Amino acid sequence: MNILAVDDELINLKIIENIFSKDPEIKILKATNGEEALKIINENQDKLDIVLLDIVMPKLDGLETLKAIRQKLKLKHLPVIIVTSNRQEKVKALKLGATDFISKPFDPSEIKLRVKNYVELKRYTDYFKDINKILERQVQERTQQLRKALELAKETEREIAIRLGKAAEFRDIETGQHILRVSFYSRRLAELAGLSEDDIDLIFFASPLHDVGKVGIPDAILLKPGKLTREEFEIVKQHTIIGERILEGAEKYPTINAGKIIAGQHHEKWNGTGYPRGLKGNNIHIFGRITAIADVFDALINKRIYKPAYPIEKAISIMKSEREHHFDPDLLDLFLQNIEDFLKIKNRFPEST
Repeated sequence: MNILAVDDELINLKIIENIFSKDPEIKILKATNGEEALKIINENQDKLDIVLLDIVMPKLDGLETLKAIRQKLKLKHLPVIIVTSNRQEKVKALKLGATDFISKPFDPSEIKLRVKNYVELKRYTDYFKDINKILERQVQERTQQLRKALELAKETEREIAIRLGKAAEFRDIETGQHILRVSFYSRRLAELAGLSEDDIDLIFFASPLHDVGKVGIPDAILLKPGKLTREEFEIVKQHTIIGERILEGAEKYPTINAGKIIAGQHHEKWNGTGYPRGLKGNNIHIFGRITAIADVFDALINKRIYKPAYPIEKAISIMKSEREHHFDPDLLDLFLQNIEDFLKIKNRFPEST
């Protein structure tokens, strides 16, 4: 693993170096300003796994450095974690393409876990790209192998989608079978809504990615047992944008691209009061509207760290009260008219398993 640490404070670079010093397979590259960092990146772009980037630096600050990195197509998916004590700059950094942020002073255990998670996600993405390049060459050679290769690519894409979804699930100790249930709820509601077979398959395999952005939310907030503060909730809301960042640039891969849509839109609301963009009505993709119903229903009827499991009657009552507010009224009507189908799925994948 090759990590580039960029900070004008030499003591911070030394701390990062010490954090990873016990692992001989990790190499730390260091830069004290943005210009130096870009030079190192250009020389090592095929080897570099992740960048830890300070914001306030001489010559070229962290935001300008980040912008320069994201302008290079080859570096579009290079994980860049902003390490800063400046809260106001975090949103700017995310908009410029930062993968995540860590507050100074940083916790050594947190920074190790964050780096490990994002490097693993990058390698999944790189592995997926390499497989498709290999498959494309094979397609040119043999027509019969083409069919098998394309099917393998589809299965690989779906498998990666499921495993990326699980990566987010493991951040929350109480989600259990959540992503499985949401997948099956979403598929059944898509069937009831009359979507095409291709779209039904897409939402089934892409819906596990709805919360993949939670890998970028600190445990202290994600696992907090009580009510979140306004500032904490604003950070939680960033999981939709982080999820889009993780999955962006995958237009050629339908499942991953559908996952990006779902990750970014499953918290939008029919009346336009949702987040992150306040989309309204049919401007919200139907994948996002379907997954929103599936996700909220499952959260209501199962125990979470911040709430007990609600009885089915109470959950249905809450969802009815959000008709035309949170939920697409037509989709919600289909859901409630066929509630027995969804309860069978709930019983098929209980939390205890």
